[in-house]
Amino acid sequence: MSVNNNENTIEETTEVHEAVASDGGIAASLGLNAQLFVFQLINFAIVAGIVWFMILKPLVKKMEERKKQIDESIDNAKRVETNLAESERQYQLKIDEAKVEANKIIELSHEEGKKLGKMLKDKAHNDIELLVMQAKKNIEIDKQEMKEEIKKETVELIVLAMEKILGERLPENIDQKFIKKILEEKK
Repeated sequence: MSVNNNENTIEETTEVHEAVASDGGIAASLGLNAQLFVFQLINFAIVAGIVWFMILKPLVKKMEERKKQIDESIDNAKRVETNLAESERQYQLKIDEAKVEANKIIELSHEEGKKLGKMLKDKAHNDIELLVMQAKKNIEIDKQEMKEEIKKETVELIVLAMEKILGERLPENIDQKFIKKILEEKK
């Protein structure tokens, strides 16, 4: 029985298909209703238009605005990064210049310190030489003064000794000539 039932069902389905095919053509053979298809197509167009104008168009506009903001933000970030890199480079240049300047100042100070030290050493040396020369002059002057004093005392002693030996005083011009002669002979 079941085989019979299956055969009947297949025959009925074939008949239905043949009837539909003869009535509606290809669209009917595919199971499509032309009138329903047109209504569904119009309905789809209306929904697509609403979705386009109410949702997609504002969404696309917002997405473009957002993209523009993102692009501007990226450009600004690049500019900031470039400015930062330039600032760091200038900062490093300033530090390098400051180091060079500091080294020059230290070197100049060192040289000036050497010059000042040499100058002070030379001045001290010159002052010592001057003091030694003045001391020598003072010693020479003192020596000359002592010689003169010794000569005077010697002359006086000779005059006294002559007076005691001779018992009288010689005239002054003879005393002077006599004493000078004796002193010259000693030299």
